[in-house]
Amino acid sequence: MNQNIRVRFAPSPTGPLHIGGLRTALFNYLFARRNGGVFILRIEDTDQTRFVDGAEDYIIESLEWCGLIPDEGPRQGGGFGPYRQSERKSKYKRYAMQLLESGHAYYAFDTPQELDSMRKEYESRGETFVYDARVRESLKNSLTIEPQEVEEMIASGRPYVIRFRFESNEEIVMQDMVRGEVVVNSSTLDDKILFKSDGMPTYHLANVVDDNLMAISHVIRGEEWLPSLPLHVSLYRAFEWEHLMPKFAHLPLILKPTGKGKLSKRDGEKGGFPVFPLEWKDPISGEISPGYREEGYLPEGCINMLALLGWNPGTEQELFSLDELIKEFQLEKVGRSGSRFDPEKTKWFNHQHIQLMEDEELIPAFQAVLKVNGVDTDESRVELLVPIIKPRIDFIHEVWEESWFFFHAPDTYDPDVVKKRWKDDTPGKMEQLAEALEQCEPFTAESVETVVKGVITKNEWGMGAIMNAWRLLLVGAAKGPGLFDLAAFLGRDEVIGRMRKGIRKIVK
Repeated sequence: MNQNIRVRFAPSPTGPLHIGGLRTALFNYLFARRNGGVFILRIEDTDQTRFVDGAEDYIIESLEWCGLIPDEGPRQGGGFGPYRQSERKSKYKRYAMQLLESGHAYYAFDTPQELDSMRKEYESRGETFVYDARVRESLKNSLTIEPQEVEEMIASGRPYVIRFRFESNEEIVMQDMVRGEVVVNSSTLDDKILFKSDGMPTYHLANVVDDNLMAISHVIRGEEWLPSLPLHVSLYRAFEWEHLMPKFAHLPLILKPTGKGKLSKRDGEKGGFPVFPLEWKDPISGEISPGYREEGYLPEGCINMLALLGWNPGTEQELFSLDELIKEFQLEKVGRSGSRFDPEKTKWFNHQHIQLMEDEELIPAFQAVLKVNGVDTDESRVELLVPIIKPRIDFIHEVWEESWFFFHAPDTYDPDVVKKRWKDDTPGKMEQLAEALEQCEPFTAESVETVVKGVITKNEWGMGAIMNAWRLLLVGAAKGPGLFDLAAFLGRDEVIGRMRKGIRKIVK
């Protein structure tokens, strides 16, 4: 293992893991595995007001479902723990104090009410209030208040925050592995809060400190964090850690199916598709959001789909196992533009990964679906069924819909098909076909095909008319797999019985 390559997936436990977050975890995992590095899970729970009970377990279970097992994390442990930021609380204050001492940060005592009042005042003039280099010298902070008074205010318990002090009109030059050089002028940035008087750091300070303490070599995260990059790079420089600064890569957004805007939970609700890997039940409202696992998606199909949202292997290949993704993945092949989410393509990936499974692997899953629907059949029968049904399904739960007629004779016959396919001479033709099948030996798919085609050729009947009428008798509708395979599975007696029963019921 290459300990020099260390990446982290650092979600906040504020609710279910969106598939955009899952893709971020996937790209971190692939990069680590491709380079023999370490994949870390760090739970960023400094904002306790947004903490949602059960969210951390949900995140971990989602990663495990997809096979993205961390090398270090809350459950695995490791030499750089703890791996929950709330358990690292004691580490952050000294770094905030270090920034104060070096002049890169300052205390600010402005109350929320005072700041709200200033925002409204600016809005009344058609302007936006920003706590930055232009206004900080006129506000209540340690840049404008005497040091002794600052000490007295802190000693008295006066609430405060510690803000980062950006230099005025400074060009901040940064490198991104996806976007190349990024340049931002500090005059466009506000002095972000790093630390609060309740002893908790904000995301920005904790994130940078922990990345440094955990020796993170590459920060691979979503595009939404790109606006934070100037602050994070400036923090590394302020701490004099620039030589230890990780390389950054900001991944493109996953877009709505329309291609306009970021994919959201509401898009999934409107379009009838999940946006979370697992089903999520909101602990407060009780609202249930569907998950890919519960909807019948394979983790392999889900991972394959996510990998190709933003990453291009540079070939025509679309189907990848996790091992193949590890072998092929390169950050240089991640695009800058957002990738449109396609629900139908997602189903296609699931279908393809079912086809890639060995038939023996599918037997238990098929057997379970049949049992739920009241059919308790032995493994040898299911083994015959799998290769017939597998090509017809996108999801395992569709097995019953595509196979019920293997176990139950139809009681009704689609009237539209009867009207279209059942003619005056059809009963006589079907009886003649039944008589021929009674003599078929052995009753295999190949022998049945020979007999049926022989009867059709001998009588100069149209193949389509005979086959559609025969399907109607066996299935009750114009659907189902190849009739020769179905007949062989059913056996001679069942086929003949269904044919004569159907003739009687339809002729009535």
